[in-house]
Amino acid sequence: MSTDFGASLLDRLQGSEPTEAQLKKMSFLEEKRSRIDVDCLRDNTLKMRDWYNERDAFVNGNDEIKENFWVRVFANAPSEIDQYIMTPDAAALGSTLTNLKVERFELDEQGQGEPRSVRLTFEFRTGEENPFFENEKLVKELYWRRRSVKNADGKTKSWEGLVSEPVRIQWKKDMDLTKGLLDAACDLAEAEKGGKDRKKLPELEKLKNKIVELETTADQEEDEDEDFPLSPAGASFFAFFGYRGNDVSAEESKVATKQADERFAKLSKGETVEDEEEEEDEEFEDIEVFPDGEQLAIAIADDLWPHALELFNRDEGMDIEELEGDVDDEDEDDEDDDEEDARPKKKTKV
Repeated sequence: MSTDFGASLLDRLQGSEPTEAQLKKMSFLEEKRSRIDVDCLRDNTLKMRDWYNERDAFVNGNDEIKENFWVRVFANAPSEIDQYIMTPDAAALGSTLTNLKVERFELDEQGQGEPRSVRLTFEFRTGEENPFFENEKLVKELYWRRRSVKNADGKTKSWEGLVSEPVRIQWKKDMDLTKGLLDAACDLAEAEKGGKDRKKLPELEKLKNKIVELETTADQEEDEDEDFPLSPAGASFFAFFGYRGNDVSAEESKVATKQADERFAKLSKGETVEDEEEEEDEEFEDIEVFPDGEQLAIAIADDLWPHALELFNRDEGMDIEELEGDVDDEDEDDEDDDEEDARPKKKTKV
């Protein structure tokens, strides 16, 4: 790139800053697009319900497909999901997962309600067929909520996203893949019930200490094996069941949503309204055991669930025995000779 061309490009970039009025218009258009997206999701959910029922009936009606359907789907999951499934998680899911169901449970048959709220139901083998935990089902309900608050200087700050309650897993002895993190999150959530002040609860300090402990361990493990980075969440996939998101009640969200609708209606008419800022709850972030919980839930609901048949039929890397932790002993001597060239993978695939 010539010096003259570079200077010209820099001049153009510096001279392209939008005015305040243009920024407000951009913000309005973004909100309008977001609302259209929600309406499309609402319509699509209603239209697709019969198809999902038909697909589930087909899968469940064919034993040879049903046996490993969701194992293969997760093994071929897109990177937005796959990156959170580590080696122990893959072994647990591969040997125990039997079914998955995603529901937009706050949306009724008439299309009324919040379509972004999702219920994820994971079903597993039990008894001796599940060496990891006792639960036959793990149900994670995530509610789309909104909150608006005025701070000391009178400015309105808003937040919206998925909130949830931690779901406890009944781990078998010495099999807790979250290393106590999920239990600590559940203990705090249960201790908070009854209106107790979180800051005064001993469970809060225990959870914070557990998070620091596991973060330190994760950093050490990543330093030792830079070729295979750990999960972006810094924890097991099963720590996802401890995701909370924020503290927003249904009533609080209802009030904030009404205010947001009224504000948007005024903007649509060209009226002037007060600017809003995004709220950041740093205190809550300190106790979040799975910071990417919202992204993972949305990826499962929007990417994996609708495209399960396509993912099931992908051929790449399909080796069910590998996911279940069964290692083929053939050519073991040759593998030993090539140990330096072929390092064991951090995560197995179906």
